[in-house]
Amino acid sequence: MSNYDVIVIGGGPSGLMASVAAAEHGASVLLVDKGSKLGRKLGISGGGRCNVTNVKDTPELISHIPGNGRFLFSAFDHFDNRDIIAFFEGLGIALKEEDNGRMFPVSDKASSVVSALIGKVRGLGVQILTDSPVKEILYKEGTVEGIQLTSGKKLAASAVIIATGGKSVPQTGSTGDGYPWAEMAGHTITELYPTEVPIISRELWIKSGELQGLSLRDVTLAVWNPKGKKVIAHRGDMIFTHFGLSGPIALRCSQFLRQVQRKSGNEAVEMSLDLMPALKPQEVEFQLQDKLETEPKKAIRNALKGLLPERLIPLLLTMAGLDGDITGHHLPKQGIIALAAILKRMPITVHGTRSLAEAFVTGGGVNLKEINPGTMESKLMPGLFFCGEVLDIHGYTGGYNITAAFSTGYTAGKHAAEFHS
Repeated sequence: MSNYDVIVIGGGPSGLMASVAAAEHGASVLLVDKGSKLGRKLGISGGGRCNVTNVKDTPELISHIPGNGRFLFSAFDHFDNRDIIAFFEGLGIALKEEDNGRMFPVSDKASSVVSALIGKVRGLGVQILTDSPVKEILYKEGTVEGIQLTSGKKLAASAVIIATGGKSVPQTGSTGDGYPWAEMAGHTITELYPTEVPIISRELWIKSGELQGLSLRDVTLAVWNPKGKKVIAHRGDMIFTHFGLSGPIALRCSQFLRQVQRKSGNEAVEMSLDLMPALKPQEVEFQLQDKLETEPKKAIRNALKGLLPERLIPLLLTMAGLDGDITGHHLPKQGIIALAAILKRMPITVHGTRSLAEAFVTGGGVNLKEINPGTMESKLMPGLFFCGEVLDIHGYTGGYNITAAFSTGYTAGKHAAEFHS
């Protein structure tokens, strides 16, 4: 049986970084992946440009990882976003900062990041086995012994790192393989659910497709609980689809929608759109008044063009209880107040999200109470380590999840090497 100090299962971002860290700290390392190609998820991240991290300071970075982000403080002490930037620049990958602190390669090609990272892994002497599905992790007398491949081959190691990802984007190989292995070691898996995923609505105006493809810029989308309390609100861009809502702010709201559903037991959840988040309600009224007074003889459905998205105007007028054919001159003050109220809180009843397979990120995973945050080692099975999306950690899109993957990967790799020594 072949012997290694550390075996890493999974060739995604966290597994590749774990392999680097373990090898840099003197361990003999084997990286095993069931697929034919390493770094597949990394290769499609950031729209194929690879958003390698985010430059925000640690407290703000943590705030953008609503799924147990505080667990990462210790990992960031070992390897944070600044270290990630230095790491890739050290590999010759020039990076650039874009909106909201997102960091991309100057080449705008994820392939350059993947190639450099895999090249680093190989350069450190890490052995790589692709097309090699793992059947199980071998445990003996309360500690890790190694792994067994589906081919029957056994490989020994005193430390094993599970970096198999979650269940989102399964075409990259993330199909939840690591959860049963964790359970075999005594770990519990918290409920798995989709996050950063499009939202479903059965509103008639959604199902009709009348707004399909309509993009909205700089609006605020909010989620409300049954008691009328705002749970979360995100400002930015979104798009209407044939099934509901998508785009950055819809994705960010999706996990909170799921939380409201679970707590309330209700399928239908109230959301709302603020179409003019920079203005107070009275300021919206003034703007509407000014617009209508410039063309007082025009029907309001035509006079509002240029101020509001044209395809949205008929729906907004209906929601406000207004006849679109009435002229601005004949529209009473109360009508302007009603329309302004809708522009500030356009109601949308939603009914869930798309599937976990369609999500960008998996919510839930290996219970963090059972993981040492400073080492990523299991508290239940000596020599067993976890990193990346298999853990119950999830953040917003924008470089936050990959930062968590690289950070936990490095931490797990470093301490797995030290565990062996």
